[in-house]
Amino acid sequence: MSWTEEKVNKLKELWGKGNTASQIAEIIGGITRNAVIGKAHRLNLSAKIKTRTVTSNENYDNAVEQRNNKIKRGRRSKFKSLIIEKDFEPENPKQLEELDENSCKWPMGHPNEKSFYFCGRTSLKDFSYCKLHLLYAYQPKGKKEDVIEKDEVPGFIGKKIKSA
Repeated sequence: MSWTEEKVNKLKELWGKGNTASQIAEIIGGITRNAVIGKAHRLNLSAKIKTRTVTSNENYDNAVEQRNNKIKRGRRSKFKSLIIEKDFEPENPKQLEELDENSCKWPMGHPNEKSFYFCGRTSLKDFSYCKLHLLYAYQPKGKKEDVIEKDEVPGFIGKKIKSA
């Protein structure tokens, strides 16, 4: 299929009116949607993506900053309330068959051992773990452990050893 001057002019006209590539192909006839898209690209016709108009960059930057602050505040406050609370319910050891959707699914021990079980405390809504194990499972975003020397015990392991 070759593009005649007439077809090209029709393409430009229909493209400018906002018709889709499929509609243009159907109207012109004998060409595919992809052929219309390719030709529009080669002719450097403007993209049809409608972007929102921003009155000023300052307003946009403020809106983005406020949205980011809300996200940060939400995640921090969710876990901060757990850290403050020190009284966790007692462990309720359960086997795999005994777990339900409201049970903490934190594994205790190694699955090959006879003494292996799951925590079994009441899990938080929309999470698989209880309050205590949620603190272990979900670390604050962007917080990485420091590089350690070969014989040095990492800080978070040291804390767990002391609490055990």
